[in-house]
Amino acid sequence: MRRSEGPDIQEPKVARLDDVLAGGASSPVRAGRRVGGEPFVCARGEGPYAFDRDGRRYVDYVMAYGPLLFGHTPPFLRGLDALAARGVVHGSTAPDELTLAERIRAQLPSMRKLRFTTTGSEAVQSAIRVARAFTGRDAVLKFSGNYHGHFDLALQDAGASAETPHAERSGIPPAVLADLAVARYNDLDDVDAHLARIGDRLAALVVEPVCGNMGLVETVPGFLEGLRERADRRGALLIFDEIITWPRLGLGGAQARLRVTPDLTTVGKVLGGGFPIAAFGGRADVMGVLAPDGPCFTGGTHAGMPFAAAVALRVLDHLESRPWLYTEMDRRARALAAAVRASLRRLGLGYAVVQIESIVDFKFRAGPPTELASDRVVQIHRGIPAADDAGLGGEDEDRRRALSAAADGEIRGGIEELTGRIAAGDIDDAEAGVLDKRRAIHIAGVELANAGLIRRDPDRRAGGAEGYTPSVLQRRISERRDAG
Repeated sequence: MRRSEGPDIQEPKVARLDDVLAGGASSPVRAGRRVGGEPFVCARGEGPYAFDRDGRRYVDYVMAYGPLLFGHTPPFLRGLDALAARGVVHGSTAPDELTLAERIRAQLPSMRKLRFTTTGSEAVQSAIRVARAFTGRDAVLKFSGNYHGHFDLALQDAGASAETPHAERSGIPPAVLADLAVARYNDLDDVDAHLARIGDRLAALVVEPVCGNMGLVETVPGFLEGLRERADRRGALLIFDEIITWPRLGLGGAQARLRVTPDLTTVGKVLGGGFPIAAFGGRADVMGVLAPDGPCFTGGTHAGMPFAAAVALRVLDHLESRPWLYTEMDRRARALAAAVRASLRRLGLGYAVVQIESIVDFKFRAGPPTELASDRVVQIHRGIPAADDAGLGGEDEDRRRALSAAADGEIRGGIEELTGRIAAGDIDDAEAGVLDKRRAIHIAGVELANAGLIRRDPDRRAGGAEGYTPSVLQRRISERRDAG
């Protein structure tokens, strides 16, 4: 389908991107180099679709890596001129900022007091600073594969998308790592081993209560409760990074779902509906260390900006007035998960497929969904976009095919094309110099999963990271065969 409206947006050449943008992208995962691809230049988005310059339409399972729970340009986030006319940023507190804080606290009572930031990275960084100021300690324990942003402390062992395998060559001083411990997720014995080395220096434990960045990994029973108990016993703080999970997993977030209350929480992504806003908050006594009440400074030019706060209020209005949206998103996600399982079953591949609410994940390895090994697990964490009221009430056939994976054979076709080649052994040597079968499976997984766009043309069903077309993997296989 060709685009019928909007300006003729010229898609830059990749060489030009490399010339003007460092690495060809403003975020490394968009560059696609890990799988030998090229950046996808999106001319526009609409509902569940992304469009290139030629009007070709793609089913978008990336959704900006989390913020677009409702798809591109949902009706309740259009017509924003009136909000902008009041002033985009004031440099002072705005009424909508106060209202938004109250609304967040009503849904997340653990955030007794909170402060706004612009990005999730800033929110987590600020929460850690507050924890250190409150406890008077320096050491932080985090978990391998959990992503908390791009500040120094957060990038160590933060998963493939963090692109930081060697901190010493990445501009991260050794002194930062001296106060950091990285434990295995879901492994309290490993946590205890690290805590024994840290001793009485522990300021905080930072964790994704439900993992999204390294794929959807559920917690084993007792894990979060164990972290809560250990933090209390040592006089440290427990920080939940709910940047991905709130309000995606419900208006109470993962903490309400799992019934574990943290001392500090960070939120963002979905909150802004695509606009940059995040927040951190928690116990009143802990947040009391913040300036001007205390000695700990956090702040920013755009923190709590009224425009983004007003948009966030629309997001909460939409969710709070339509509780059935969660049921509908869960239904669609279950359909997608069922289609993936059926495809893998037909191919005789016992890969784990997990789903919670709008998050669906499958892994290119057998084993339980609570197990993680960073060199074996690949991600297909993608939100299923919720449509507007009319779409949910009476979807047309095109939208039904796009959003109901059980009725959309293209999803199955894309998975079968790649997993079939894995099963046949065709991609043992998919990347130059790589002969290890396990690594080849990882590469294939990144091609399909870490990127997430699926072309609707039946002869080009699988896209690559953020929309590589044609399939880089298939092209490499063809090139190798042509070369004999």
